[in-house]
Amino acid sequence: MAPLIEVRDARPDDADILVTLWRDMAVGTGHQARLLAAPTADAARTAIAKHENNPFDRMIVGEIDGQLGGMAYLRQAPISPLHDEVTVTVEYLHVSDDARRHGLGKALIAEAAAWAEHQNCPHLAVVAPAVAREANRFLARLGLGQAGVLRFASTHTVRRRLAAEHAPNLLALLSSRRSVIARRAQLTRSPLTDEAAHSAPEITLPAAPGSAGT
Repeated sequence: MAPLIEVRDARPDDADILVTLWRDMAVGTGHQARLLAAPTADAARTAIAKHENNPFDRMIVGEIDGQLGGMAYLRQAPISPLHDEVTVTVEYLHVSDDARRHGLGKALIAEAAAWAEHQNCPHLAVVAPAVAREANRFLARLGLGQAGVLRFASTHTVRRRLAAEHAPNLLALLSSRRSVIARRAQLTRSPLTDEAAHSAPEITLPAAPGSAGT
């Protein structure tokens, strides 16, 4: 008998299992440092409640025989800043190891496509890790071609790297300015006076007697 698959919107009481799925997703991609750390269950419950009241995004989950085994985040956004068309983007698509090979991933994508059609979105995009070969082959079979590479880092990391990129130029500029100042100082000094100041010994004359000049 085929398993019963159901896709629905996430509820706050799904938070604990969703946090577990997030951890599994981070390990599965092989780039734990590139993903945000797993949230607490309380933080996840708060976030899920916000999605319930937002008409432009959805957090959906997939169940097999009543057991939650997959998740995906759906978001509506303009396809570009110069087009009127809106696209639905699927992010953080993940199915647990135990729930795979049963059609749960297809069911999540099918829900995303149905929502896109309902919202009159002519395009569907899915974000998948570049190293997830199986996931990318799965998406390619569904007609989704590669359109770009999404890179992720903390704001602090990018700012620090930008500063490092400019550092050599800044150091070279400061070194050049110091050289110009040193040359100008050398030209304004008297060579004879400077040499005498460094080579001639200091001579101390005795004090004149009190009767001198009287």
